[in-house]
Amino acid sequence: MARNQDDYRPNRTIRSILRGLTRGLFHILSNFEVEGAENFPKSGPLIMVGNHFSFLDPPAFVAIAPWPMEFIGGAFNPHAPKLLRFIPKLWGYLPVYRGTGSTFALKEAQRIINNDGVISIFPEGGAWAEVLRPARPGAALLAANTGAKLLPVGLVDFPDMFPTLRKFKRPTVRVKIGKPFGPFKTSGSRYEQRQQLDQIGDEIMHRIAELLPPEQSGLYSSDPKVREASKGTEVYPWEGLREDSDFKKYHVD
Repeated sequence: MARNQDDYRPNRTIRSILRGLTRGLFHILSNFEVEGAENFPKSGPLIMVGNHFSFLDPPAFVAIAPWPMEFIGGAFNPHAPKLLRFIPKLWGYLPVYRGTGSTFALKEAQRIINNDGVISIFPEGGAWAEVLRPARPGAALLAANTGAKLLPVGLVDFPDMFPTLRKFKRPTVRVKIGKPFGPFKTSGSRYEQRQQLDQIGDEIMHRIAELLPPEQSGLYSSDPKVREASKGTEVYPWEGLREDSDFKKYHVD
């Protein structure tokens, strides 16, 4: 997997094939519903953000996007089936080691956005729960550094897709696209800027929550019972890990 800018050259032919296969499989295997496609901007610069409950979330982005885009994603994918973990690497993406600084991914993403590109990122930083959790700082930092608008996307019922298929039933999965919002910027001291990034992160998650069923909005739900039941999901599983052999051992089965 690429670790520096010179090596990051995605294969457009492979991506074209994977995009066609992804779109076809979603429509063959499920009732694939898309709402709000009229909210897609014609082009970048843009940051596409969505909830992350399933390993199927990135393919769903691929299936709906009307323009080329790049992903920021975890260098390891512990929640994806082992047989499918090669696909993200085949597509090519900007890898981050969860819980660590990810300077290459963020710098490369910023360069892409500054050249009117589109970056897709799941602000929660992993798929360890099926309710909405607080954003990690990466998406907010990228938005503040580039001034790009954000496009919120709600992904509904994707964790149920394969369990439903195993029951010989046709699942329905939905993608809800919201209206672009932003831009954002930060100012002041480092402490003040970090506080502002947290506020931007909350704004991002609230925009995504508006596109999800109330019971899946987690800590951002308008229902106090849902918020109470979601307590504990905000704990980040990779907090404090370093990009070293212990980190890799933790992520690789």
